[in-house]
Amino acid sequence: MPLLSVNNIEVIYDDVILVLKGLSLEVEEGQIVSVLGANGAGKTTTLKAISGLLKTEEGEVTDGSIIFDGDKINGLEAEDIVKKGIFQVMEGRRVFEDLTVRENLVAAAHTQKCSRSELDDRIDHVYSYFPRLKEREAGLAGYLSGGEQQMLVIGRGMMAKPKLMMLDEPSLGLSPLLVGEIFEIIVKLNKELGTTILLVEQNARMALNIADHGYIMENGKIVLDDTTEKLKNNEDVKQFYLGMTEMGSKRSYRDVKHYKRRKRWLT
Repeated sequence: MPLLSVNNIEVIYDDVILVLKGLSLEVEEGQIVSVLGANGAGKTTTLKAISGLLKTEEGEVTDGSIIFDGDKINGLEAEDIVKKGIFQVMEGRRVFEDLTVRENLVAAAHTQKCSRSELDDRIDHVYSYFPRLKEREAGLAGYLSGGEQQMLVIGRGMMAKPKLMMLDEPSLGLSPLLVGEIFEIIVKLNKELGTTILLVEQNARMALNIADHGYIMENGKIVLDDTTEKLKNNEDVKQFYLGMTEMGSKRSYRDVKHYKRRKRWLT
């Protein structure tokens, strides 16, 4: 049984707008699974459906089921889903700007029953992965650089000791050097801690390089999924998401944007 199984779900916002249309995906324990797609494809909505955050935006799973570690979780409150072992790292580096780095980490463990010494051990563990946070622990999170804030939100996820960490666009707005550093940390969390990762990312090349399996979304549903090795060699993926033609030459974004998707994408 997969750690996470999303089965034919539909999501509606404001009782009117259908965003996810019979979406299904699976995440095996210990894997890194990537979800790719253009803006508006429904990637973030998928994560929020899993983490229980749809309610904050008048969204609702109206059909299908979400099974995590053998239990149905759609319909549960977000806090209860965190307690079951799922933590979503939101897009946009959402830190508590008026709290210190350390206070941000402490706040992330509020759903966990742990002693003061265990809490300190968890914080030290985060600092072992992100030494820069240790250097800035007494400073306000609002004054951190974009890269440091991204480290902090991932560190907050680590504080909850999740079985499944969901990352929404961790590379957004970061320099290529920092993107590489963040993705290296994601791989370390997976390999060293055994944390299963569900990654939503527009940097398709980076995502496919670190993931075991990939899903491609368009218009609220999955149109293609396979191992990442096979996806990287798929000519459609090369053209639409890696910006390469069959001969290896680059296509312009305008060409890709207006290029008609082949019929098999929607079969």
